[in-house]
Amino acid sequence: MLWTLEQVLALAPDAASAKSGKELSASRKWMTLGATESCAWGTIQGSGKDPYQASIDLAGPAFKCSCPSRKFPCKHGLGLFLILAREPATLTGKTPPAWTTEWLAKRAGKDGQNLTKSAAPETSPDPAAATKSAAASESRIHSRESKVTAGLEEFGLWLDDLVRSGLAALPMKPSGFWEHPVARLVDAQAPGLARRAGALAGITTTGERWPNRFLGQAALLHLVREGWSRLDTLPPSTQADLRATIGFTADQEDVLSQSGVRDRWFVIGQRVVEEERLRTQRTWLLGATGRRPALCLSFSAGPNQPLDVSLVPGTCLEAELVFFPSAWPLRALVKQRHGPPESAPPVMPHESIAAALAFAGEALAANPWIERVPLALPAVIPVRRAEGWGIRDAEARTLPMTLSEARTWVLVSLSGGHPISLAGEWDGGSLTPLSAWAEGRFVRI
Repeated sequence: MLWTLEQVLALAPDAASAKSGKELSASRKWMTLGATESCAWGTIQGSGKDPYQASIDLAGPAFKCSCPSRKFPCKHGLGLFLILAREPATLTGKTPPAWTTEWLAKRAGKDGQNLTKSAAPETSPDPAAATKSAAASESRIHSRESKVTAGLEEFGLWLDDLVRSGLAALPMKPSGFWEHPVARLVDAQAPGLARRAGALAGITTTGERWPNRFLGQAALLHLVREGWSRLDTLPPSTQADLRATIGFTADQEDVLSQSGVRDRWFVIGQRVVEEERLRTQRTWLLGATGRRPALCLSFSAGPNQPLDVSLVPGTCLEAELVFFPSAWPLRALVKQRHGPPESAPPVMPHESIAAALAFAGEALAANPWIERVPLALPAVIPVRRAEGWGIRDAEARTLPMTLSEARTWVLVSLSGGHPISLAGEWDGGSLTPLSAWAEGRFVRI
């Protein structure tokens, strides 16, 4: 496929790496350069005695470099990839060196082992060991559920008192007022709910209409408490949503063992957020045939744990995805790829803002705890509104938009007053643009 500069730079782990990668994107700085349809490689002199050896597996993409950097991809990998995107003719080598072919062979072997492992029949475990393990697991689950029940009862009393006493004085409350119930939820092993409860304090300082937003979030927290108290009466899919909201995690191996959905998946946007030293990468996909959205998450707790870079915004891939249990399945894992990624403009399923909001409404009706929904509109114009910036469609409907002033002007310049395709995250109040397509070019916002 033909990679664009925007797609390559989207792989950078941070702004500093992107800048350094650009500085190394001149072919004259490299000692050797080469590429085939499946890989690229190069050597460049660094601070060490021997030149650094950089390789790229274009089917991923995946990176390998002999430099000591802990960032992934490193600046050498980014620089090499930028040369491939901008000056492919300068990669004159046609025979991969041994250090590239050996790495590719290891990657292929690892993928083959994974496929063999998933296809191999399971051996019968020792009955006694299996019974003991099942009993221990059931005991741990029961213990955690008991803690969650006690924590929700206590939190419910705090929430009732808060609403009963009124909201007017909340902006003046000290930090301890908010921190105590959050800490108690953490102790109760309900981290997902603790995060949402911790966000309540920030709502009280976000504009004149904060009471509306506050009550909306408080109602969702109340709904969690009520749902947990009658968990056994709920459908299995709703139980899964409730557990995920509280903070229970599903076993990924169990999810991957399920049958998946095969389609051509467009990577329509990606966003990385950092909360308490944990980086979370949200990658949004959209099926070409089923028009089905999917969310792939990647987490990093430090520099030695890189985020997944195999899903590149602005590309599409033929793949099988498996979805986590939910009343409105959204989070997914890539179970198997069928070929390398390609560059292609996506099909934008929401013809108008009204259609996009109806889509979001359908999601929230099935799972009220969904925090954000992907929207993809084929023809909108960024416009300035009395309350701030937004987007407008052909029906003259508008949607509020959350974006920094600098990035907003990038979006405005791309549009030039004309309709563009736009994809972003809708949180129920505003749209955060993630990517745009203008005149056949993908741009990460």
